[in-house]
Amino acid sequence: MQTDNEKYNETVQPNTAFLNELKEKLPEFFTREGSFNLNKFRNQLKDKNINELSEGYQLDFIGKDYARRQAGEMPTTVIVPDEKQNQGEGKNSNNLFFTGDNLEVLRHLQNNYQNKIDVIYIDPPYNTGSDGFVYPDSFEYSDDQLKDMFELDDDQVERLKSIQGKSSHSAWLTFMYPRLALAKRLLSQKGLIFISIDDNESDNLHVLMNEIFGESNFLMQIAWRRTDNQPNLGELAKVKEYVLAFSVNPNDRELGRVPLSGKALNEYRYEDQNGRFRRGILLDKTRGRFNYPIETVSGNEVDGPWMVTEDQFKKLDEEGLIYWTNSGKELPYKKTYLKDNKGAIVNDFWGIEAGTNQRASSEFLNLMGKRYFDFPKPTNLIKQILHLSDSDALILDFFAGSSTTADAVMQLNAEDGGHRKFIMVQLPEKTYHTNKNGKEVPTNGGKIAYEDGFRSIDEISRERIRRAAKKIKKDNELTLPEDFDGSFKHYRFVKPVKQTLEDIEDFNPNNTDLFTNMVDGFSSESLKIDGDATGEETILTTWLAKDGYPFDADVEEVKFDNYTAHKVEDNRLYLVNEGLGASQTKELLNQLGTHQLEIQSVVIFGYSFNVAELRELENGLKQLDSKVTLIKRY
Repeated sequence: MQTDNEKYNETVQPNTAFLNELKEKLPEFFTREGSFNLNKFRNQLKDKNINELSEGYQLDFIGKDYARRQAGEMPTTVIVPDEKQNQGEGKNSNNLFFTGDNLEVLRHLQNNYQNKIDVIYIDPPYNTGSDGFVYPDSFEYSDDQLKDMFELDDDQVERLKSIQGKSSHSAWLTFMYPRLALAKRLLSQKGLIFISIDDNESDNLHVLMNEIFGESNFLMQIAWRRTDNQPNLGELAKVKEYVLAFSVNPNDRELGRVPLSGKALNEYRYEDQNGRFRRGILLDKTRGRFNYPIETVSGNEVDGPWMVTEDQFKKLDEEGLIYWTNSGKELPYKKTYLKDNKGAIVNDFWGIEAGTNQRASSEFLNLMGKRYFDFPKPTNLIKQILHLSDSDALILDFFAGSSTTADAVMQLNAEDGGHRKFIMVQLPEKTYHTNKNGKEVPTNGGKIAYEDGFRSIDEISRERIRRAAKKIKKDNELTLPEDFDGSFKHYRFVKPVKQTLEDIEDFNPNNTDLFTNMVDGFSSESLKIDGDATGEETILTTWLAKDGYPFDADVEEVKFDNYTAHKVEDNRLYLVNEGLGASQTKELLNQLGTHQLEIQSVVIFGYSFNVAELRELENGLKQLDSKVTLIKRY
């Protein structure tokens, strides 16, 4: 038997994700059968005097339809809570760390984090040819299936499959497209997305982002100086990378400001009882436009030309904002206090004040003791980005790498008392491979990490967060906010093991007897991962995300005799385990009938119920006065 998501994925077309989004935003252009009424849409464009045949362009590449289809597929993984972490050091944390393929994670998050992320920052593979990027998808569909899905001939199928294991531009774009398309739907109405890139794919990325986000949502392409010194590598030296920035509503939100540079701070070198201030010129023979007499402290008279009107000058004087020099010729200046400065307006070039690769490497080395990553990003770069959003922003990084973003979020919260929260996503890329003899052999880039006990990149990422939090607490012992969040909850996104998939395929819902406990197949132990999660906890976590509940949703245990169910927000009741017999069903129906239990739906794990148990529950719910929906999931 197929799972519900597998059945859905068989019907997905390249434009499914787009049509679903369009249907949500513009339902009036869809027929009762769910088809898009193109003629009606064209007429609407004409009514608004928009020329639908106006000149335009778009980015085409091998694999584009496949990538679009991937953006519309449902996840085939389950979400396994790391109970050791979540009930231990991360119990009270609102930060999240997800281990798994970021495409699968983003698919899951469509349900419970759509329109909720304020800032996305990612540092994806640059596709330089030396950064290890190759297209990872092995095309799980047969040639005949690919032909049917995309109406391809034999040669076109071969061209599509040619990107497997390659680092071509098409391979990189096919990899990035579905991830960016899914990321867009997660951004809030004040959402911002920032992507680090270099010259190799910056042009392609810009056109791709224009297509997904819209040209009007482009903010800027920031040039960032990534090196402290000019490298001596011949006549041409590349010293910069880029951060491409897009906004959901660029015209409806005001960007935050970045901190003043050291040079700008030095301008505030004067001080009075109200604090530090800098002097602003009021008398200027070139730019001044107003002439009127002003009497100096000693009784002399200065006629101008002034930068402000006479009334404006008097107002500044009344407010104590005039500073008189007392050496040489007496001159008035305008006081601008540091406490009133909201920071600098962001520009599209960031120098070494935003950190460099060398400083990032030193930062990581001082924290972790070894260099496990070649090119980590500096926390100052991420902090500069985060200054452009709010102090309570929810930040997502789905190429977490060394967890620089998490470190930057915690540092900034410690500095300004903010309540930013992070969500990190990292693939559990191994630091070793297993040879023919079954022996573990470190990878070329993973040798040092492997020898230090790290079996995968995500382990390093999480350890960096722990050490960074410890350092922040030590460095800010006297000023750290009481509610500082220096931890995270951890979840793994994994595919069920082969045996569980075979059990699912062989399951017959019409059997009166259940021969296999399907729930146990989803425990940490059965899935061969750490974390101490039961199968019930995995299924429940996966379903809560599917039904739109955040990972900190309030889940309450409810007993029916000796059977334990789980209720969420007086809304849904989840029945996962086997064992709901006649007496337990009777107790459940009794609590519903007497309104001891108020819910709108009962969700059951279909594999845990035989046909007789299902029928008894279905019939009982139909007889209730209040309408309670039964949802069966497989």
